[in-house]
Amino acid sequence: MSRRYLTVNICEEQQRFIRLMDEFEIDIFSIENIEKQLNQGFANLNAILENLVDKQFLSRIEKGKYCRTNFRDELVIGTFIVKEGAVAYWTALNKHGLTEQFPNTIFIQTPFLKRDKTVFGVRYKFVKIARSKRDGIVQEGYGNRVFWITDREKTIVDCFDLPEYSGGYAELIRAFNEASLDSEKLIRYCKAVNNIAVIKRIGLLAVILKRNELDLFIEFAKKQVNKRYSLLDPLGSNKGEFVNEWRVRMNISRNQIADITNRQY
Repeated sequence: MSRRYLTVNICEEQQRFIRLMDEFEIDIFSIENIEKQLNQGFANLNAILENLVDKQFLSRIEKGKYCRTNFRDELVIGTFIVKEGAVAYWTALNKHGLTEQFPNTIFIQTPFLKRDKTVFGVRYKFVKIARSKRDGIVQEGYGNRVFWITDREKTIVDCFDLPEYSGGYAELIRAFNEASLDSEKLIRYCKAVNNIAVIKRIGLLAVILKRNELDLFIEFAKKQVNKRYSLLDPLGSNKGEFVNEWRVRMNISRNQIADITNRQY
């Protein structure tokens, strides 16, 4: 038994609970599933958990969800506290190494409604999406420290779909320029997101940035072009060059794109 067990007034059932957490390497859990995870039941589980929180062996994340006091993995916590949550948008860009900017908010994508909240000093933004858009999600981490995150291509498509969560359009263009991307995945995720303006923007940028390895995507994107003009930056002003082939108005100029990416076009 650890020295801390001996120096804190912790009853036998509480000791048994902590020992089992150690044995099964449990760092984060919900009250609904913990007995199954530990393969044992407890006569008064609520009282045990409340006492362990009071004695600082556990921390309460929110009602019914707990973690060890020293466990603070913000990505694991963020995806744990909402059903089918996945790290996405600006946070995923950073995790994939596509931006050096680190958001002060963790963005979590989910098909369920969840209020934004702060947990252990970390702010979480929960973005509700249609279930049809939930694709391109991969698992990272190990054991009880697993979390889900949009893969590189889905992150790019999602950020073009909701650029207000991407850390700024210039940063998004820079990320798209530097990212190693697969055309077939881009096509698949664009179909899932179902936003023609997004397809046109990515297609035009792929041409301007001479992303020749994305020819398959560019060919697909050209077939999706409609008659309506879309702004390159949907959050920007209604001005700039009209690109008839793509039905896009470049409110970010080619020179500005060159400055953003440190390349000439």
